[in-house]
Amino acid sequence: MSTVELEQQDLLIGGEWKGAGSGSSFEQTDPFTGDTVGKAAAAKREDAHAAADAAAAAFPEWAATPPNARRDLLQKAAGLLRERAEHIAGIVTQETGGTFGWGMFNTNFAAGMLAEAASQTTAVTGEVIPSDVPGLTAFGIRQPAGVVLGIAPWNAPVILGTRAVAQPLAFGNTVILKASEVCPHTHGEIARALNDAGLPPGVVNLLTHEGPDAADVVDELIAHPAVRRINFTGSTRVGRLVAENAARHLKRVLLELGGKAPQIVLADADIDEAVAAAKFGAFMHQGQICMSTERLVVDRSVVDAFAAKLGERAAALTVGDPRDPGTQIGPMVNAAAVERVAGLVQDAVSNGAEVVTGGEPDGPLFPPTVLNGVTPKMRIYSEESFGPVVGIVAVDGPDEAVRVANDTEYGLSASVFGADVPTALDLARRIESGICHVNGATVHDEPQMPFGGVKASGFGRFGGKAALDEFTELRWITVQSGSRHYPI
Repeated sequence: MSTVELEQQDLLIGGEWKGAGSGSSFEQTDPFTGDTVGKAAAAKREDAHAAADAAAAAFPEWAATPPNARRDLLQKAAGLLRERAEHIAGIVTQETGGTFGWGMFNTNFAAGMLAEAASQTTAVTGEVIPSDVPGLTAFGIRQPAGVVLGIAPWNAPVILGTRAVAQPLAFGNTVILKASEVCPHTHGEIARALNDAGLPPGVVNLLTHEGPDAADVVDELIAHPAVRRINFTGSTRVGRLVAENAARHLKRVLLELGGKAPQIVLADADIDEAVAAAKFGAFMHQGQICMSTERLVVDRSVVDAFAAKLGERAAALTVGDPRDPGTQIGPMVNAAAVERVAGLVQDAVSNGAEVVTGGEPDGPLFPPTVLNGVTPKMRIYSEESFGPVVGIVAVDGPDEAVRVANDTEYGLSASVFGADVPTALDLARRIESGICHVNGATVHDEPQMPFGGVKASGFGRFGGKAALDEFTELRWITVQSGSRHYPI
C-alpha cells in the first residue's frame, strides 16, 4: 500500500470548501512513523456558527425533498464511498494507524450504512389515533427535527462518522459533522462523498478543528438555536460534558460512550469458538473499539484450558506496520495510549495477575496481551483499556458470572458462550447492557440494528427503526369535521 498525498482538509460550509475564517490550520502525525502526514483547517466559534446557519438555511428545502429523491442521493454517496475505498483506507492508516484492511472494512461498512439509510427515507410515517371527540380525526405524525450535530470519534472513523449523519439525512434533517482532530481527512471524505453525490448546499457541513478548540466549537454549535439534535460517540467523560451542555439548552442528545464488554464462558461452552471470539473481540483494531472484549468471565472448571488456548492464538497474531498487508495488529493511536495500556498491565501484574502473553510495548506497538487471574483490586478490572489487552476473571457458576459481568459502570456490549442456548439466553437477559450476543463476539454491528448502551455507556439508539425516534419530532395534528360543542 502506497502513502496517500494529503492536501489541506478544508471546512465544508454551505456547499463551499474553505479554510477557517482565522486562516489557521493544524497538522496530523502518522502514529506508526511519527511523520507529518497532512494539515487541516482549524475552525473557531465563528466557523461553527456559520456552519449552523448554513444547515438551518438548507433545512426547509431538504425536509420537503421527496423521500425517493433523498434515497437516490444517499445511494449515490454510498457508491462513491465504495469507489474510493482504497484511497480512504490509506488515509485511515496514515491518520489513525489502523491497518489497510481495517480501513477497507470501515469504508465498505459505511457505504452499507448509507444504503440502509437510503432504504429508510419512506419510514417517516405516522398513525391515526382514535379520538373521543365526535368528528375529530387525530394523527401522530413524524417530521424532521431540524439541524443535527454529529460528533464522531477517530477509532472507527468512516463507520462512526457516517453513522453520525446517515439516518438524520434520510429522515430529512440537515447535518453538521464535527470531525475528530485525529482524523480530519478521513471524516472529510465522508462529507466529500455526500457533497459530490449532489446533496444541496448546506445539507451537509463539515468542521475540523484543533484539539484545544473542541470545547468552544461544540459549545457554539449546541447553543445555536437551529441545532435540535446532538449525537456523540466517544468517551464517557466527554459525553457527560456534552450532555450537561445540551441540557442547559434543552437539546436532546444521543450518547454512545465507553465500554467494558464482558464475554462469559460457561462450563459447557465450545472452548475453541469462545477463544476465536475472544481473540477477535479483544484484539481487532488494537482493542480500540467501543465494543471490544475487555473482560473474559470464565467458569473456573475451564479457565486454564481457555487461557492457554487464547494465549497461544493471541501470540500468533502479526504485529507491525499497518501498511503491510500481512499485519493484523497495528500501532496504538498515540504514545499516550501506549503508556495508558502499559500502566494497566503493570498494575495488574503488581497485584498478582499472570501475563499469559504480551505485556511489553515496542515503540508505538503493543502486542496482544492476555492477563489471567484478574481481580477487583486491579485497575484493569474496572477501567476501560481501549487497547489490545484483556483480563480473565475466574468464576464459580452462572450466577457469579452474571454478577461479575454486571460489576462495572459500563453497559454497551456483552456476550455469553454456552452449549445450552436457553440457559445462555437467560443469562443474556440478566446482563446490564444495550447489546448481548449468545455464542458470538462482543464486537458486532449491522446498520439496521438498534445500537447503544445503558449505564455509563450512554443512552439512545442508532440504527434501524430505533433511530427514527432519535432524529424526528412526533407531532399531534387534528382535523375537525362538522361543528364541535364547547362547554363555554
